Amino acid sequence: MYLYETHLHTLPTSKCARASVRENLEFYKSLGYKGVFITNHFIDGNISVDRRLPYEDKINYFFEGCEEGKALAKEIGLDVFEGIESSYQGIDFLVYGLSKEWFLAHPEIESLKKSEELRLFMESGALVIQAHPFRGSDYIDHIQLFPKVIHGVEIYNANRTDFENRQAEIFCENYGLIPFAGSDNHAGAAQLHLGGMAFDTPLKDEQDFVARILDSKGEIFKIVRE
Repeated sequence: MYLYETHLHTLPTSKCARASVRENLEFYKSLGYKGVFITNHFIDGNISVDRRLPYEDKINYFFEGCEEGKALAKEIGLDVFEGIESSYQGIDFLVYGLSKEWFLAHPEIESLKKSEELRLFMESGALVIQAHPFRGSDYIDHIQLFPKVIHGVEIYNANRTDFENRQAEIFCENYGLIPFAGSDNHAGAAQLHLGGMAFDTPLKDEQDFVARILDSKGEIFKIVRE
């Protein structure tokens, strides 16, 4: 099986990350992964960019991390793919399959309701996953679920509790959504619990990943490091 990290944050894009792009890629290569998806906090989340900048500048800054990863991919021997983690009132959504060019062409997303934005992502061919939907934190006022505008649910997030992951699994099952997993790695090599999606053959690109997940071709895996 070929292992892929699907939920990864890197410095300096994500404010809360603690490891650089290179450090993360070298870590996953050492574990035998085939590839990673860099899913930093998008311009509506915990991103280290001046929100007063023009939309185009914010998009260009966001994609610098993914572009650095792709530039390092051959040197390190790890496949690198891009994604985003979009946010709304403490709720997060992993979005795969939309390019930098797509985002540059759609500045209207900044003014859309979150449900409208997610629907646009889906209509444009993206895979949309609600991440850690039952996460508890001091800054999260209440739990919000978006079953009508997502394809799947992160039923295993390596940084969440068994209870939170089980509630996510129940939500996923009851609404007939696609089960999904990721590490939500902010710590690089210090991350002890990992999770992601595995496939029988290597992924070709982001669109191949989207198609396989929508066709239920991925398998959830978990790793616990000592």
